[in-house]
Amino acid sequence: MTNTLSDEGGQESFRDSLGIVEKSGKRKWVYPKEPKGRFTHARNLFSGILLLILFGMPFINVNGHPYMLFDIINRKFILFGVAFGPQDFYLLGLTMITSIVFIFLFTAVFGRLFCGWVCPQTVFMESVFRKIDYWVEGDNKNQRRLNESSWTGEKVFRKGAKYLIYFVVSFLTANMLLAWIIGVTSLEKIITAPVEEHFAGFTAMILFTVLFYFIFIWFREQACILVCPYGRLQGVLLDTNSIVIAYDYLRGEPRQKKKRDEVRTAGDCIDCKECVTVCPTGIDIRNGTQLECVNCTACIDACDYVMKKINKPRGLIRYDSANGIKTSTRKIFTTRVIGYSVVQAVLLSILTYFLVTRSEMDVTILRTPGMFYQEQQDDMVSNLYDMKVVNKTFQNKELEVKLLNREGEVKILGEKRSVPAQEATLTKMFVLLEKESITMMNTPLEFGVYVDGKEIHRITTSFLGPVEKKEHKDKHKDNKEDDHREKKEGHE
Repeated sequence: MTNTLSDEGGQESFRDSLGIVEKSGKRKWVYPKEPKGRFTHARNLFSGILLLILFGMPFINVNGHPYMLFDIINRKFILFGVAFGPQDFYLLGLTMITSIVFIFLFTAVFGRLFCGWVCPQTVFMESVFRKIDYWVEGDNKNQRRLNESSWTGEKVFRKGAKYLIYFVVSFLTANMLLAWIIGVTSLEKIITAPVEEHFAGFTAMILFTVLFYFIFIWFREQACILVCPYGRLQGVLLDTNSIVIAYDYLRGEPRQKKKRDEVRTAGDCIDCKECVTVCPTGIDIRNGTQLECVNCTACIDACDYVMKKINKPRGLIRYDSANGIKTSTRKIFTTRVIGYSVVQAVLLSILTYFLVTRSEMDVTILRTPGMFYQEQQDDMVSNLYDMKVVNKTFQNKELEVKLLNREGEVKILGEKRSVPAQEATLTKMFVLLEKESITMMNTPLEFGVYVDGKEIHRITTSFLGPVEKKEHKDKHKDNKEDDHREKKEGHE
């Protein structure tokens, strides 16, 4: 996305380096000032809701099963109380494609709004761990002073307390993430049982804890700048009509410090650098949209506070597009957005159709390969069939199979006809037809599959019969009748 201010000034040097790296190549630690304002308050409230969902959802059970579960290891998922298994892999693939297109569409319209409000990294960093920093070590100036000072009793106490709280929060977060994967019941067993009984689960818990601890105590904003691919994608996803956090250079320039009782002829920006002081990635939003910006709104609140103090309207930094700043008009439905919207609508329609028509049980009936027909007693002919049943529900199901298009008998081998919950079963069954009713080699059959007296599937297959023998018998019978008729006519 083009930076209009930089184009006019002809200075793009800020793009040659990262705000978190010194000229010598050493990392520059960022000490952002604690932001306060309407957007910060709204984000904290929204983050609280997201954290409540994260830590509370694993404890919600419906009929003895988790309301949400992402068991990647066993390929079992529960979404809003509905179970999905390996046989629903196509739904997972379609959902991922739909989500990717939605990210393209959402970013093309609203920029990195997701990063500032929903991304777990931002939620934990800005609404949890930085709050711990301010609470234990004080404001940004005190944090910098403490880090640069020699090791004293106070520094040991404050740093030790902060690191301990960080570890506890990381441990709780790791446990909750694990609960989303294996469930609260399994997590409780890992915590309470001896380590040797759940070594793999215990190892996963420790690894998750160390990972979160490392990210938030040292890696911090580098996760957004150096690792996250979404920030780099914005270069191709954003355009001049995308809504981002933008500085109104038409209103703010030229910048000039405010002097008492002056008649101001410069722009509204008094170059106080409050927007830079509160930025968690250390950038100057006045340079335009940048890779490091996560749309956290801290600069908006800081600038609005300053504007209020100097009796200027707020919004010098605001949610807007480059065209919105330049022409005071917003064009959301661009050709690209319309294209993304059409593709998104098609994908959503297909996904919705598959979800609505998805059956709770999958049944497949096929004639056993390599098996010929069998002649049985009482002029009956049988075929052997393989029946595979996948029960996607949480209840055991009793199956019944009936022939719908002709008279016959279905015999399921074995006494057990129930399908256990969340399991797949493979069984055999015989279908018996009267020999006289078979008129062709492959006789079409239609099965009705019933659960609790309700038909859930209709399956069409074929029945292999002794049509050649029957034709020979009929031909022999016709020949005998012809001979008898000829003898009778000769006698007469």
